[in-house]
Amino acid sequence: MENTFKPLAKKENIVVQAAENEVLVYDLNTNQAHCLNSTAAFVWQACDGKSSVDTISAALAEKSGKQVPQEIVWMAIEQLQERDLVETTSIPVGTSRREAIKKAGLAAMIALPIVASLAAPKSVMASTSCLCNALADCAPQTGCPVDACTGGVCTAV
Repeated sequence: MENTFKPLAKKENIVVQAAENEVLVYDLNTNQAHCLNSTAAFVWQACDGKSSVDTISAALAEKSGKQVPQEIVWMAIEQLQERDLVETTSIPVGTSRREAIKKAGLAAMIALPIVASLAAPKSVMASTSCLCNALADCAPQTGCPVDACTGGVCTAV
């Protein structure tokens, strides 16, 4: 696999909420919600456009205190790209998911990356208020109050 590949995580028009053992990512453009387990979340957050897969794999191994096969990182990046959470046009051809799982082994000491997604209702149809990281996130959303971003929700004052 290509050692110079440096993935870049999508950071525009998304809302991120960290939970205990996962990260929730809501894409404001597609109205898709994604739940990243701890392994997938670590890889996504490490995709800074500067770090190679080798570097990300080493950082994940350091964080977990366990050896992490590169195939685990590739698997996570592939899942993230399928959901448009990584801003790259293509991933170098390499190991398949099946081969990555075999290499990691059934008794892998680190969780396999999992990204679960679902479609959410558009903000104008949602029963809850609009989501935001900052006040500037509220204005582009149709039907959202633009007075304040409080606790991750656009609100009127």
